[in-house]
Amino acid sequence: MARSNSDEATSYVKMPQAELDSRGTDASLVGSHCQYPPCNQLDFLPFRCQSCNKVFCLEHRTEDGHQCTNKGAWAERRRQAELARRGAGEGKRMRDFISQKPCAHDGCKTIIGTSLVPGVHCQECNRDYCMKHRLKEDHDCAKKPPIGARGASAAQAAAVAEGAKSALERLKLWSQAKKEKLASFGSSSSSKAKVEQMVAVNNLKKTAKGDAKIPPEKRIYLYVEAEATTAKAKVPKGEFFYNQDWVVGKMLDAAAKSLQVQNVNNQSDKEEDRLRVFHVEGGRLLDFNEKLGTAVQSGNTVVLLRGVGPPPELIDL
Repeated sequence: MARSNSDEATSYVKMPQAELDSRGTDASLVGSHCQYPPCNQLDFLPFRCQSCNKVFCLEHRTEDGHQCTNKGAWAERRRQAELARRGAGEGKRMRDFISQKPCAHDGCKTIIGTSLVPGVHCQECNRDYCMKHRLKEDHDCAKKPPIGARGASAAQAAAVAEGAKSALERLKLWSQAKKEKLASFGSSSSSKAKVEQMVAVNNLKKTAKGDAKIPPEKRIYLYVEAEATTAKAKVPKGEFFYNQDWVVGKMLDAAAKSLQVQNVNNQSDKEEDRLRVFHVEGGRLLDFNEKLGTAVQSGNTVVLLRGVGPPPELIDL
């Protein structure tokens, strides 16, 4: 007989009509007589004690209420059933048996795979590291070929280079479109365009984020984006201010950190790994050593992209 959870939680249960009929009661009567001798009254909604299996009225349904002759039997059966039930982890091998080994970072002697230092697996290079070297930048991930993976074929390398080239071409087209739009303004509307630009820069100053220690007179305000296919970012774009005395390379480091783009420029000499900065209004890649204040101006847009090579070899708009 199926019972509800509330029935299972008490020593008594309501008797369904089918059970009452099976006890041979008079069909003209609905219910049963309480089997507690001093009572014996007819109850239309009787209860059955799960310890002594007798029938009682509402007032005498509890074990104490009818001075149960087998008091506690229901509770003991329930306890034994709980003990016999399999635990959630029973029969499954727990992850206590982790092989101990040193951190995969060169020169690190930390033993990982212990209960105190479980280790972190890097999906890119397929190695295990301690907490100190768990980040890609901390264990030179870009310089390590993945364990168990084949080296990139010439075709794959060419495909990556082609993707970077395509991204650069799109940026060049965007730059050309912006130049043409500016050129379309006649002399009569040049003052209007300047006013609109000033308003845009003032709005940018209200929303841009940056190092509060940079003096206001030294700040240069930019729209910064990460090119989607070559420089995947957790934050695709943002509005920031930088020090106009910085070089482009320092601005790039700060922008990559703000947009959460992987930056291995200080760890890899391969151009396919390195980030570059494309100046949309200028239509060109900026050199790392250029002074920011002379390369761009407030209100401009710069885009981070990867694998396009050094500026002199690419574009000359």
